Order: sequence, then C-alpha cells, then structure tokens
Amino acid sequence: MTLPLIEISGTPLDRGRQYGEAVRPRLHAALAYYEEAFGHSAGLTWQQVTARAARWLDPVRDYAPDLVEEMRGIADGAGVDLLDVLALNARGEVIYDRSFAKMAETRAGEAATEERADGCTSFAAYGDASGDGRVWAGQNWDWRAGVADTVVMLRIVQPPKPTLIMQVEAGQIGRQGANSAGIAFNANGLGGRFTDAVGLPQTVVRRRVLDQHAITDALDVLCRTRAHIASNALLTCREGFAVDLETTPAGHGWMHPTDGLLVHGNHYQAGVPAALAADYRPLSPDSLVRVPRAEQGLRALRGSTGPDESRKLIKQAMSDHLGHPESLCTHPDPRTPAVEHWTTLVSSCVDLTGGDYHVTAGTPCDRDYQHLPWNLYDGPYGDAG
Repeated sequence: MTLPLIEISGTPLDRGRQYGEAVRPRLHAALAYYEEAFGHSAGLTWQQVTARAARWLDPVRDYAPDLVEEMRGIADGAGVDLLDVLALNARGEVIYDRSFAKMAETRAGEAATEERADGCTSFAAYGDASGDGRVWAGQNWDWRAGVADTVVMLRIVQPPKPTLIMQVEAGQIGRQGANSAGIAFNANGLGGRFTDAVGLPQTVVRRRVLDQHAITDALDVLCRTRAHIASNALLTCREGFAVDLETTPAGHGWMHPTDGLLVHGNHYQAGVPAALAADYRPLSPDSLVRVPRAEQGLRALRGSTGPDESRKLIKQAMSDHLGHPESLCTHPDPRTPAVEHWTTLVSSCVDLTGGDYHVTAGTPCDRDYQHLPWNLYDGPYGDAG
C-alpha cells in the first residue's frame, strides 16, 4: 500500500482546484467521517460544525488571503462548500474551542473530559546523533483511524515561495512536511484550553512556516502569530540545526537538541504553561512512554554507516510497541468504539541533506518506507546548495 501523490501549481485558486479535483472522493470521505465523529462525541450536526468553523474565515482571510483562495479552489474542485473545507482545516480548533467544552459538559451533565491531543512523536537527529553525517527529521503521525484513506502526499509548487512536500488529510492546506529551502516541520498536539479569543487554525500556521526560506523566518511565524490552540512545533534545517517550540495562546516554551537528538511527544516537555499549571495532566499519558522509547531507539543512529542503514534504524525505533496499542507505533484499541480508533497514519523519515522523503502508508511496524519520487531540491525553484 502506498500513499497517493498529488502535485499542484499555479495561482492559489488554480492550485486549490487541481487539489480539490484530485482528492474529491477522499475529501467527501473525510467529511463523512468527521460528521459521524462530531455527532458521536458532542451531538453536533455537520451544519453546526461548519457554523462553528465560520468564525475562522475572517481571521484567516486577514492573515493569509491567498490560503483562503486556495481553500476556495479546493471547494470548487471537490464540489463542496468553502466552509466544509475550512472545517477540515480547523477541525482541531473546533474540538478544543471553549464553547465546545461547555456544550459537551452540558450534554454529559458533568465536567467534560478533554478530547485527547493529536498524537504524534517527532524527532530530529544530526551531528553526534547521526552516524552517517546526515540531517534527519520525521515523526509518527497518530490520529483517527477513520481518516486513514483520506491521507495524501501533496507537493505544492508556488514560486517565489519554496516548493513544499507535506502529508495531509484531503482538503487540508498544511500539516507537516519539508520544503525546498531544507526546512522540515513536524508537529504534535499538546492540549489544554486557554482563552475565548479567536486565533489562527494550525493548518494555516503550519503552512506559513513551511512557506519560509530561512529558519529564522519560520521561527518568526511561530513567535509572532497567535494560534487558537496549543501545538508543538519541531523545526529542523539541513545545515544541522533544530529547535522545538511548545506554542500556546498564552506563551511559548522551547528546547534544543542534546548531542544532536531531539524527540517530542504530546506532553509539555519545556515547562507547563502557567495557565494550566495548577491542575495540568497530560491528555495523552502514553506520550510519557513514547518519548523516552523513541530517544532510546534513535540513539542507534550514532552507529549508522549510511542512509540505507539509518532508515532501517529509524523504522525500527518508530515501530516500538511498548504499551501496545497506545505505543510509539500506535494501533487501534479494540476496547473503544470504531469511530474513536486511533492509529499511526504515517511514519515519515526525511533526509534533509540529500532531499529524500520517505513515508509509510500506515503503521511502520508492518510496512516499508515509500520513497517519494520528488526530491526536496528538484526543480527550478529548489534551493539546493
């Protein structure tokens, strides 16, 4: 099994239409899944979900009008409404919105428990941590098993901005990936509700990060932009540098690698924000297992003699099953309803030195990495050094 490959170019509207046409069946499947999921978790109809998502239309248009045009094109190409596409791009924001929590509490008749954070384990390895001398970045992206068939690999050619390669759910304009400037972006949900003020959706923030040519400009996006929900951002660049930012509406924390290795999961590792500190508990307790297990497994990279061996060692590390099914390599838990099943949707492994991008179409323990035909630095707009 391999992930579908989609390449788009041209104006924002043209790019969106190409994208929407290419993913039409998958986008409709995503809408059907989220309609069921929101109905199951909060009793919301899809019309109520899109009505909630509409609050992000003006903020996104003010910040990135080109991305609204791209979403409009996706909607045209897929035969859906703009608010359908916006809802797919703001699905995390709808889940973590304070009004959602209040409604869930009312519906349950008791204090609402928060939806678990986007589960992911991200890494960067270079310098002393990389025996082959290359710069590696990647992650296990854990999310709802019900959207597995909607995931695609997207290449966006958008001069003068860098060319992007990302793994996304059909219809999303940004998630995690790397660009032709040699910058990789990996992300992890953190959880926690903050204020009622409206910030930008993560898909918009992450896309803008990958639209940058310099690591400092990418950091500037994360530090100067107010996102609606908390999320962890691990930036790695081919020059051999990485920095991790735990971004929240109430402030940021940051970490740098130790001896060239940095791993982040779904709990606050740089420090719990003051707004949450009084009663903070990790929303994904398994993160406390996944992070040290990934660190332990990835230390084997120090002995690698080349990129082929490095990929095998990364695959082995990211296939760890301690705590199965809520392990580093996540599998659906048969004790929960099917609509709530989680799994590792994609395991990614990017060689920022050579530009090769590898992914698995699902859990890495039982399938090989798919070597994408697109090198990060190929083409007239690549920034190969």
